[in-house]
Amino acid sequence: MDKLQITGGKRLNGDIRISGAKNAALPILCAGLLTGGDLELSNVPRLHDVRTMLKLLEQTGLKVTQDDENVTLNGASIDKLEAPYELVKTMRASILVLGPMLARFGEAKVSLPGGCAIGSRPVDQHIKGLRAMGAEITIEGGYIHAKCPKLKGARIHTDMITVTGTENLLMAAVLAEGETVLENAAREPEVTDLANMLVAMGAKIEGIGTDRLVIQGVESLHGTKHAVISDRIEAATFLCAVAATGGDIRITNTRTDIFDVALDKLREVGLQLDVEANAIRARMDGRPHPVSFRTTEYPGFPTDMQAQFMAVNIIADGPSRVTETIFENRFMHVQEMNRLGAQISTEGNTAFMRGVDRLVGAPVMATDLRASASLVIAGLAAEGTTIVDRIYHLDRGYDRMEAKLSAVGADIVRIK
Repeated sequence: MDKLQITGGKRLNGDIRISGAKNAALPILCAGLLTGGDLELSNVPRLHDVRTMLKLLEQTGLKVTQDDENVTLNGASIDKLEAPYELVKTMRASILVLGPMLARFGEAKVSLPGGCAIGSRPVDQHIKGLRAMGAEITIEGGYIHAKCPKLKGARIHTDMITVTGTENLLMAAVLAEGETVLENAAREPEVTDLANMLVAMGAKIEGIGTDRLVIQGVESLHGTKHAVISDRIEAATFLCAVAATGGDIRITNTRTDIFDVALDKLREVGLQLDVEANAIRARMDGRPHPVSFRTTEYPGFPTDMQAQFMAVNIIADGPSRVTETIFENRFMHVQEMNRLGAQISTEGNTAFMRGVDRLVGAPVMATDLRASASLVIAGLAAEGTTIVDRIYHLDRGYDRMEAKLSAVGADIVRIK
């Protein structure tokens, strides 16, 4: 099992290219099930989760051609309408094959998903929406069995805002008969990216970027070319890293209009930002200022950045508090940060921090994807050597993080 060895105390200087967004790429790949034409994708990140999704799609009969960050999908010969447990158990996003498979072929058998242990994240909203569209769904032997010769449009109001639920129901609705209205829809940029690509494939969708999506079903979709949006979470993660270590970095291939809340908080931390159309220069001298925040759905503060900002707060010049409202188990990195000398306590869904003058390297263990990134940031800021174990979590969502950090001056190596 790979680990990362980090010797902290190095300032970061140089350029970092941001990869395509994992949370946009995964549903977009699943949209390949909706058409028999070629779906030509670029800026696809090279991640473990992407490789898993491509394996899952290939076993259905979907043809995959890959060249670095370019992926072409062709769904003309799909003949297996099943997503097996062996592939689904490692990645919750596998549930995203359910909607498109059912909409195009009238049937789907999908294992109940696994993935990071940061909360329950039930799939009941997916099932509720598909049933409203006429699907017969049973859950047996750990699998969701769905059947419907032709989905019918419906008005669907989810009980909570769910990103994957919105994406699944959106992909199902584009081939349903009649009009579907999705109320309380997720507004994340990754949802918008999927919707824009579906329109390019021939779908009829109104309200893109809002919490109310109106879809007029069409008979079929065709192929298209599409570039996956850049990863706002990866971009903000590297900005947190320079806030914690000091230095001068420029991140490129990014979208500055899709993570305004995180950028505002980074300015509060003391990071000097020069924002361009597709790049951001970030400079940091001195100790960060503490920032308090509450996670919430987009366009609020993203839960996927909570741990990384906590890694900055633990060395800030004062107290701060963070309230997590999305996932109930998302403070598992706290005890690992405290091993480095942080002073963090938790009460319910709120963490209280008092910044310390110095962190000291120690062995730590990653518990989920974003916790992994936060421990890397803390290790970069700590004195001495930090060993981050279980970095397979990190590889699920960051494209060669250690290589990108090494290129800007970090002392970080992957060890077996």
